[in-house]
Amino acid sequence: MKIPQPLEKFGRFLVDVIEVYVPVVTFCVLFLSFLTQIVARYFFRPLLWPEELSLMCFVWTALLGALYAKRDNSHVAFSMVYDAVSPRAQAYMRIAGNALQLFAFLIALVPSWEYVSFMAYKKSDVLLIPLNIAFFPFMIFLADMIVRIAVDLVHDFKSLGKGGAA
Repeated sequence: MKIPQPLEKFGRFLVDVIEVYVPVVTFCVLFLSFLTQIVARYFFRPLLWPEELSLMCFVWTALLGALYAKRDNSHVAFSMVYDAVSPRAQAYMRIAGNALQLFAFLIALVPSWEYVSFMAYKKSDVLLIPLNIAFFPFMIFLADMIVRIAVDLVHDFKSLGKGGAA
């Protein structure tokens, strides 16, 4: 099935927004609020809101930035054993690892959604931001990782079916 090009372009743009642009913006906000906190502490009087904003932005930056690292498989990996085996064995190792991750993320999906939804009643202490907004990037992280891992599994199974390994 071929996806229409405008729809494919929009999908790529949406993924870029989630994995690149939002983490860049949240990192900039994190950095500015962190600097504001330092300046206020040493030159005026301590402020509470910059710390709270920094923590929320850190969660958004870390989780959504990790999605970008998964996009080009640039996560830190200890691969001494993996690098020493044949490409076919590497494919089996990837399948086993990805299957375990997919299973864990699928198990975590519903309870995580229930928890994030439940946290809508509670607001942050200073900025009064509902905590479901603070925790929502975890749901985006889970959904994106589930899709990416499933695609990786399909790719590895296809490569094994052709007699080779990618």
